[in-house]
Amino acid sequence: MNYERQIRELLELATNEQVSDVHFSEGHPPIFRINRRLVPLEKFGKLKKEDTLGVAFAILTEEQKQKFLAEKEVEFSYEFAERTRFRTNIFFQRGFVSIAMRLVPSKIKTIEELNLSSTLHLFCKATQGFVLITGPSSHGKSTTLAALIDEINHQRPVHVITIEDPIEYYFEDDQAIVDQREVGRDTISFNRALKSAFRQDPDVVMVGEMRDRETIGTAITAAETGHLVFSTLHTNDAAQAIHRMVDTFPSGQQDQIRAQLSSSLLGVVAQRLLPRIRGGLIPACEIMLSTPAVSNLIRENKIHEIGMVIETSADKGMITLNKALANLVRAKEISLNSAVQYSTNATELKRLVGTF
Repeated sequence: MNYERQIRELLELATNEQVSDVHFSEGHPPIFRINRRLVPLEKFGKLKKEDTLGVAFAILTEEQKQKFLAEKEVEFSYEFAERTRFRTNIFFQRGFVSIAMRLVPSKIKTIEELNLSSTLHLFCKATQGFVLITGPSSHGKSTTLAALIDEINHQRPVHVITIEDPIEYYFEDDQAIVDQREVGRDTISFNRALKSAFRQDPDVVMVGEMRDRETIGTAITAAETGHLVFSTLHTNDAAQAIHRMVDTFPSGQQDQIRAQLSSSLLGVVAQRLLPRIRGGLIPACEIMLSTPAVSNLIRENKIHEIGMVIETSADKGMITLNKALANLVRAKEISLNSAVQYSTNATELKRLVGTF
């Protein structure tokens, strides 16, 4: 089988359709994910063991092959036809090779084009502090980060350093200088690159993901010492994000971390992507902004009370996830069933929508 030709055909199709992911797995035909639903491409037939291996080797460089065989998994950006890029992960499962490819749109959308709250523009105007975008995997965190960084790029003459694994969106320098570093290719690790960034004269630092205690600690310090820092975490809401960061440290250091966060955290955006009634996806976001009340709750370890502050601070641009979901239901953008599925408190959501 000509795997290079099959890859070209499939990725061309994926690029032209509303596809977010492409999957290759032994025993299944190639599968597209469209609006969160898996769609098998039956006409290509079920893939055998040699097929998934053949596809993998058709898109891996020699260096990547060696890493894959040694480490049993590899992640990288794959450029197709010089216009489309896929964040690609190749891994073993039950001794077979599987491939997951995430389509990275070539155009970086604005905050408005992503249907995000205008409150997020505040983060782009800040000169220092720590901004977190949180949410489950595949819910648009990287896309939101890219929108924030690109807005800064077009509006401010600053030096931006991004640390990513792998690089997803390419930024074209406008008013800013944007240096993008890829873990594994340009640097050994997130933490090493973040520590090195202090000596590279950045104004803004974007860390693709907070993966360990050292990276979290260094990012908080960077935000405290005059830098604007953006990053992501896999948590469901703002309070959980703060708990997650604090809990990665030994108990003897947690008071210090809470004190640092209380003074450096600018805000947390907890994001979900939901199926839109008229097709496509739309975000629902909880937004927490730093206020004296929020800072005091973090410092005093009363993080569980942050939700109440968010709920009563709509005039400052904050919103709970349930209110964001309820607004989308009332606007007929999403169904109540979808909203309930992503809500952390379905009873309250139904009350807000008016079904109780």
